[in-house]
Amino acid sequence: MPLLELKDVHTYYGNIHALKGVSFSVEEGEIVTLIGSNGAGKTTTLRTIQGLLKPRQGSIKLRGEELTRLASHEIVARGVSQSPEGRLIFPAMTVLENLELGAYQRKDRENIKKDIEYVFSLFPRLKERMYQRGGTLSGGEQQMLAIGRALMARPRVMLLDEPSMGLAPILVDQIFEIIKTLNQQGTTILLVEQNARLALRIANRGYVLETGEVVLTGSGAELLNNPAVKAAYLGEH
Repeated sequence: MPLLELKDVHTYYGNIHALKGVSFSVEEGEIVTLIGSNGAGKTTTLRTIQGLLKPRQGSIKLRGEELTRLASHEIVARGVSQSPEGRLIFPAMTVLENLELGAYQRKDRENIKKDIEYVFSLFPRLKERMYQRGGTLSGGEQQMLAIGRALMARPRVMLLDEPSMGLAPILVDQIFEIIKTLNQQGTTILLVEQNARLALRIANRGYVLETGEVVLTGSGAELLNNPAVKAAYLGEH
């Protein structure tokens, strides 16, 4: 049984049919990436999984449990957390407060402190800025904080939406190394990323979305070498 499975998911924004029967799965321990151009439906897919958008049709299951009827906070409690596009940290709150907020539904208070230390071990820069307001951090630091906050929910699957957006190349490499480390340490990851080459390099598998539909799937290596993917998303002809 897949950890996360979408079957024939249709999502609308008003009358706009944004997802048109999206189906895919994520196995425990994988990095799976969704690639596609702007407007293809990648962020909409993540928002639908997280319960921020409700599908009109289709099924989303986590270890066989249907998620589509649950509220967002219930989906987080089941083990799905997201580092959203644009980071969306709380700018007036400190780094530490942002991280604590990521664990707000957890009852195991004794482990929360350990998990904050774990986040600080991944992102030493955040430890240095523990009492600094989120809004005063650099873009890269805010991205680290968004990922750290999502980790604080102890997710079974983490949704990462455009983690490299707006970052300098050296920081992009650093963020992707962290994503690989998280995965090696047991976090299953569903990654949406504009930098298709980087995403496919670290992904076990990938799905290509075009105008709300899955048009291609394969291993990361297969999609990297696919002529259509090279031409459309990797700038190779």
